[in-house]
Amino acid sequence: MSILNILRRHRAVLLCSAVLVAPLATGVAPNSSLADTQVGSSSVASAIGTSAISYATIVAADKPAVVTITSTMKTSLAPDDQTQRSDSGLSSDERLPDFFGNRGIPMPKVPPQEATQLAEALGSGFIISSDGTIVTNNHVVDGALDIMVTLDDGTELPAALVGHDAKSDLAVLKVKAGKPLPTVGWGDSDGLRAGDPILAIGNPFGIGTTVTAGIVSARGRDLNSGPYDDFLQIDAPINHGNSGGPLVNTSGAVVGINTAIYSPNGGSVGVGFAIPSNEARKIVAKLVKNGSIEHGQLGIEMQAVTMDLANALGLPTPEGALVAYVGDGSPAAHSGIETGDVITEFAGQTIKEPKTLSRAVADLLPGKKETMSIWRNGKTVALSVVVGGSDDSVKQVAVVNSSHPSHSSFPTLGLALGDLDQAVRQALDVPSQVRGAVVEGVDQDQPAATSGIELGDIIVSVNRVPVQTAEETSQAISAATKSSKKAVLLLVKRGEQQTFIAVPYGNG
Repeated sequence: MSILNILRRHRAVLLCSAVLVAPLATGVAPNSSLADTQVGSSSVASAIGTSAISYATIVAADKPAVVTITSTMKTSLAPDDQTQRSDSGLSSDERLPDFFGNRGIPMPKVPPQEATQLAEALGSGFIISSDGTIVTNNHVVDGALDIMVTLDDGTELPAALVGHDAKSDLAVLKVKAGKPLPTVGWGDSDGLRAGDPILAIGNPFGIGTTVTAGIVSARGRDLNSGPYDDFLQIDAPINHGNSGGPLVNTSGAVVGINTAIYSPNGGSVGVGFAIPSNEARKIVAKLVKNGSIEHGQLGIEMQAVTMDLANALGLPTPEGALVAYVGDGSPAAHSGIETGDVITEFAGQTIKEPKTLSRAVADLLPGKKETMSIWRNGKTVALSVVVGGSDDSVKQVAVVNSSHPSHSSFPTLGLALGDLDQAVRQALDVPSQVRGAVVEGVDQDQPAATSGIELGDIIVSVNRVPVQTAEETSQAISAATKSSKKAVLLLVKRGEQQTFIAVPYGNG
């Protein structure tokens, strides 16, 4: 079987087994419920025996401040595509961002001719100021021509977009009601613990304001959607249409904004995600003041430092952000950052993982000059960088997922390498400027396979030294195995992405 056929089969399996993580649009699904129980701290048995409590007082206080948001926008589907999507129950007014996908969400059927002109999206929001200031998700109103807000008493009011930010998926609206409106206050999301009870309020599927109860399932979830990924995971049932609605604690204060669900079928399976209130509150304040937010960026791709990578790099501990790519002309390139550097400190903050750096950079205004410490060739180097902005023609700060387990320590790597001839370049769509060696064979019982090397990968450097051919790569790997390090560091190009992979070998 050729390299190309093997790769195609591998990709097909990945696509077929994907599970949807999606923002909460609107749809039609059966009702669901969740029994409310108060969990005690003594034992599971005592928790089960605890009598159910009522959240009616909290709901009565908060529900009047929760609104339904209807956005009207133009569709961009071709007529044939519209008919196909309408027949399958899928419509463009799901408006799911690329990083969440656009699959598996049941929608009301829309006539093809109507879908070519306008479509509607449904979401939720909550009033934070009696003058009509409303918070919701950016994906609920992004690209909307008109926005209509329906208050809890049924009053419909046109809304103006005060500001929005795609990176944090937050937006602020304003309505004029001619009278003070009921509000809900911010709570402290940092005080939440796994197991704490919460309530989710919103308008799932457009059936009307609905309250569901559950607990905080986990904190700090990263969905790889942007630099602010630090979601609360909850098990309170939330569905499409809940987007932008408040997540409240037992004091009735907003501790999160319901944003996404994890689902194999488009419906709630009890795994939801909310933006923590402490993060949202800061961004909302900036949106109210300025209407938009400028995020800093370095123009790099980075990955986590595993133990094998730390061994290959000579790092004492597996911490920091390993630079896998530096954009041409980017702020990082101007500062002297190189592929293979590990950023260990930025602006006085210790960087233990890529997410920490991503958030620290995104919080800065473009043009801000900061210092950083990097690990390079076995020693710490100090650099300064002028943070860039989103208008720079370089790659956004991104985190490369690279969690390749390594459980073997064999004296050989188990690789078969070949040159990047014209036939291989065409088969794998490798640009002419890329140099290195193509992986033509992987022994599944050897360290290369268990470390994550795959057929069709292009090895472009060995221990941070660029390689041009298969022979040069083999020689570099052979020399590396004679060093005192426990692993060889390979920079691998796979599709459009570059990733460092540390492959261990048996040096004792």
